[in-house]
Amino acid sequence: MLDLFVKVLDFAIPILLTIALGLFGTGLLIELGLMQKLSVIAAPLFRYTNLPESCASAFVVSMGSAVAANSMVVQIRNRGCINDTEAMLCALLNSTPAYIREILTYQLPIVMPALGYLVGGFYVGVFILTAIVKISIVIILSKLLLEKNNCKMADTQTIKKISFKEAVKRTFKKEKRLFVKISFIYLTMTTIVFYLREKGAFELFSVLPLAEIFHIPSESIVPLTTYIASPIMGISLLGPMLNDNGITPVQAMIVLMLGSMFMLPIFGIRSLLPRYVSLFGAKIGTKIVGISVGISVFVRFIILIFLLQITK
Repeated sequence: MLDLFVKVLDFAIPILLTIALGLFGTGLLIELGLMQKLSVIAAPLFRYTNLPESCASAFVVSMGSAVAANSMVVQIRNRGCINDTEAMLCALLNSTPAYIREILTYQLPIVMPALGYLVGGFYVGVFILTAIVKISIVIILSKLLLEKNNCKMADTQTIKKISFKEAVKRTFKKEKRLFVKISFIYLTMTTIVFYLREKGAFELFSVLPLAEIFHIPSESIVPLTTYIASPIMGISLLGPMLNDNGITPVQAMIVLMLGSMFMLPIFGIRSLLPRYVSLFGAKIGTKIVGISVGISVFVRFIILIFLLQITK
């Protein structure tokens, strides 16, 4: 049991530190009245939505850190500027810049060399398409579900100028209790997830029958199964099979799509759910993760169907 708690702390502490910085940084921006000025950068995108300007500020922050951006969304909601639906759509939009970061830090330096330009380029294209679909769905839902919200966070600086030192004091006082609450929920859920993983709960998802249904070579079962546990390891195993012509590029693409469809829900439960529930609460946090993962799986399912048509 002690080993379990050590693993949980080793995993959770860096994320909690990021959340703390996000909460404190967001609160400080609000106290200094600088939050509105960030929204100008994202104005072109948000012009097509019914989301308020304050969400545009959070979207800009998400380009550097999704956790910090969602901490900002929590602040905006807690101050009554947006409702739960708007917070959910803002959070979904905040997840899209991560695709660009992943392409630059993971796809180009790791996936492309391992899988080659054809299959690697296809994999990068799937990420770009997923981001486009997610943004489009947020725009459509905001038009269907929301009225135009012109709420702006109160600009503290225009009401009463305060010193930086005073702003820091106010921020720490306001955010301390929220951070303690978030930390407790996050550590609890992470512990539960780690415990279930040690007991083999996530190994119940067997992909062997599906591999046969989709007419994938038996040799690809190992990288397919490995991909679900670790995409990097799965890709590392798939690369040599491509080079040795043990599997065709299209079959490799099918393996990647199948592996992603099983890996993404597990990743959502293991990594995303504790983070979003700790920030937004169980109901909204679960919806955000469910919709986000659902969109990603749906895109891969459509691509998988297209690839299967090619192989007929």
